[in-house]
Amino acid sequence: MALYGKLETNVKIKASAQKFHEILHQRPHHISNICSDKIQGVELHEGEWGKAGTILDWRYVLDGKVHKAKKVIEDVDEEKNSFTWKLVEGDLLELYNNLKIKVQCIPKDEGSVIHYTLEYEKLHEGIPDSHSLLQLCAEVTKDIEAHLVGNNNDV
Repeated sequence: MALYGKLETNVKIKASAQKFHEILHQRPHHISNICSDKIQGVELHEGEWGKAGTILDWRYVLDGKVHKAKKVIEDVDEEKNSFTWKLVEGDLLELYNNLKIKVQCIPKDEGSVIHYTLEYEKLHEGIPDSHSLLQLCAEVTKDIEAHLVGNNNDV
């Protein structure tokens, strides 16, 4: 079993790539209002919302348990509606030496496709790939889509 891993998924949504990108990247602190059963809070630890180098504290539910993560916004490409978070602190570092979540919001004729890539290095071979984290990303995406399509843009 490899220690380095990469998981990817595409989630089709009816909302625009730009609006989705704006919430997930520039206003993640509003996500807990959209799906509090999955994301309990996102707080600015250091820096400015949406800027590379910014550090965010996340509280989220994964596999039925509340977890904490400190993520730095490592890379931002506003033209491609993409960004990368790198885990710098939190429960998942008990399993991984490093973990990155790359998100690209791709416009389509109707709506958009949200492409997630998880890249990680496990601490040892006994740790399973993080399919549940990828599933959480997909579920949060669908909740944000429902919010945006429902025209509840006053988060």
